[in-house]
Amino acid sequence: MLLVRHGTAATTGKELPERGAGPSLSEQGRAQAQAVGELIAHWRASLFPLSHLYASPLARAQQTAAVLGEVLGLVPQLEPGLVDGDTGEWAGMELRKLSRQPGWPTVLHHPSAFHFPGGEAMLDMHARAVSTVRSLANKHPGESVVVVSHADPIKAVLADALGMHFDMFQRLFVAPGSLSSVLYTDEGPSVGAVNWLAGRDQLADLVPLAGRGRR
Repeated sequence: MLLVRHGTAATTGKELPERGAGPSLSEQGRAQAQAVGELIAHWRASLFPLSHLYASPLARAQQTAAVLGEVLGLVPQLEPGLVDGDTGEWAGMELRKLSRQPGWPTVLHHPSAFHFPGGEAMLDMHARAVSTVRSLANKHPGESVVVVSHADPIKAVLADALGMHFDMFQRLFVAPGSLSSVLYTDEGPSVGAVNWLAGRDQLADLVPLAGRGRR
């Protein structure tokens, strides 16, 4: 299972995107999508047969998947279970303002107990993302499948595969346009890569600032 976070959008690292389709990719985001597509294409010969491409319904994920589809020769398929968490009343708020909200420390350090006001419980997002990815893996045994999603769902999947408690999932960093991978077998999952950044300054992208990296 190849997990791709969508490329950079105008709000990435600045605010929680508004509800609905959300923001489109920036030119930088499209370049990131192209780079990760070319990286997967380069590895293609060593992968299981690369068979399917699924994406979250949000615009930034759909646009990333469209670029990947062109590079890899795959037709993107909509998968609602890969959607980002519903942040409810916090949608559209700047991260620097959210960092002063009483519930923000819970988001960072005890997410299993946090429910976005008017939105989704983070634990429900975790269960949905993990269930969706595991279901896709079961649906395509012996194949390599690309999924395009968002930071929190991908971190939730990686945490599950690593055997981490969900309350520690914020310790993982998944940059825009990054590639991670999980191999699902009868013996259990194994993580092959986390936050691989194609054609970019790895060090610069691996130094997350406060609040950076969400969505």
